[in-house]
Amino acid sequence: MTESSVKRPIWIAALLAAAPASAQDPAPAPDYAQDAAWLCLPGRADACGAPLATAALNPNGYGSVGQVGPAEDPPIDCFYVYPTVSRDPGLTSDMNPGPEEAAAAAIQFARFASLCRPFAPLYRQATLASIPVVLAGGDRVPVLAAAYADVAAAWRHYLAHRNGGRPFVLIGHSQGTMHLVRLLAEEIEGSQAHGRMLSALLIGFNVEVPHGEVVGGSFRSTPLCTRPGQTGCVVSYVSFRADSPPPPGSLFGRAAGPGMTVACTNPARLGGGGSAPLDSYWWAGPSVTNTRNPIQWSSQGSPPTPFLRTEGLASAACVNRGDVGYLSVATEVDPADARTDRIPGDVIVAGRLQPGWGLHLADINLAMGDLLRLVRAQAEAFLRLR
Repeated sequence: MTESSVKRPIWIAALLAAAPASAQDPAPAPDYAQDAAWLCLPGRADACGAPLATAALNPNGYGSVGQVGPAEDPPIDCFYVYPTVSRDPGLTSDMNPGPEEAAAAAIQFARFASLCRPFAPLYRQATLASIPVVLAGGDRVPVLAAAYADVAAAWRHYLAHRNGGRPFVLIGHSQGTMHLVRLLAEEIEGSQAHGRMLSALLIGFNVEVPHGEVVGGSFRSTPLCTRPGQTGCVVSYVSFRADSPPPPGSLFGRAAGPGMTVACTNPARLGGGGSAPLDSYWWAGPSVTNTRNPIQWSSQGSPPTPFLRTEGLASAACVNRGDVGYLSVATEVDPADARTDRIPGDVIVAGRLQPGWGLHLADINLAMGDLLRLVRAQAEAFLRLR
């Protein structure tokens, strides 16, 4: 994948000038025995196979530059389902990936290939153009049914033909998490494979648990992760700025079930205990939500690499209050700090901030370093017992 393909605007940007979407016959169901049906596969030069040039962004400015690439023979697998990114014109995407699918995988998932073999199926997802239709009351069931059928078929093929009995991690964001929640509840829980699941990183979509509990709700038996090295558990959160919590009627952060709250597991401090600094990996290319007011990452000037790592620029704490649950993210304003005082992630449609989406576009990246550490600790703990 070329750098120019990653730099194209992705995610919500297509909504700003989306053509009216209409229902159409979906493309034929993919054959996951064919490598072309996968966005990422181990050992292939694809969206997850290139080194990621990354610079440290420290309080005194830009620091060391490094590259992280796929591990040669990692002992675990990662199965990723990407979020709503397709700019195809209808309600359902085709199976011809554009730069937006590759960009999502590069930004959200490719860094995990330093720990695990990366698997990311293409699927006939509900497109960006479908979002305003659904929000206006359109029927989303047929569209999402086709998307989930693909994810489930990809999982079954992976498990039967590509996994080889290895431990694995599920990773999803937004629509991808929606499908993985169903997959875990319907196909993985209670199966032999469940015992090899290190964790499920189900981010950017509501996972529900009963008030004060770590199991129940969305899953029968799979608990939330509460300590480093714990396996067979779920990491889930939706992120909001500390000064802009989920409003009434928010799309994310408010549970629908009676007696439920939205799960929040802080990757920087499992089990709660207040705010903790985040280890973040940011895409430093052109803004995808507010090109009129781009972030100036450092007073030293433009970033030297496409990705930046910041430690402690933002901090986060879990908030659960009644049906509301979210990861509350804050930044400190320090005039002596050369780094930006702003972080990206807001969803802006037609020039208007969407407060019910929170920091949706940055959910994974604002805690990427913490998530990588959690997966590494889980792999080490699991493999010690084998």
